[in-house]
Amino acid sequence: MTVPSGENNMTREAEEHRAKEGLPPRVVVIGVGNLLLKDEGIGIHAVKALQEIDLPPDVRLIDGGTSPDLIAYTRAGDKMIIIDAARAGGPPGTIYRFKPDDLAAGRGTLASAHEMGVEQNLSLMSLTGNRPADTVIIGIEPEKIEPGMELSPGLQRILPDIIKEVLREIGSKPGKRE
Repeated sequence: MTVPSGENNMTREAEEHRAKEGLPPRVVVIGVGNLLLKDEGIGIHAVKALQEIDLPPDVRLIDGGTSPDLIAYTRAGDKMIIIDAARAGGPPGTIYRFKPDDLAAGRGTLASAHEMGVEQNLSLMSLTGNRPADTVIIGIEPEKIEPGMELSPGLQRILPDIIKEVLREIGSKPGKRE
């Protein structure tokens, strides 16, 4: 389920209660991309696929679209997982796992046609001290970034592998939503 931004705020009391109870950290999964440019929309396609899975209640899925306002969601989770197209030189369909410092060091480039890109948002979050304890970027090497709403056949085939990688990051097992 995609959660409106108003439901993402978590009070300090709630955070302390979760820690005291030994509950797992809250996780925010943000899919970003442009659905009108084939593989550029991989993050959105992944979030839509995750919506069909029974996830733990402390996981929030967010469709970040082409304007991923990551800063608004950081208070919602201890861990943020961002899914986006990325160019790092591998063959199409390669799944990468980046940390924000990897992007800053030039070890990968998100292939985003976003208004304010993920990298700029992460930099702004760092400057304001408003970053979750852990941020992971799942980047997927695109095959085709051209007009069209469907993923390329290669990315369609690996979508289940992308979902498995995100579930591994979340720390949960897949289950079908009834």
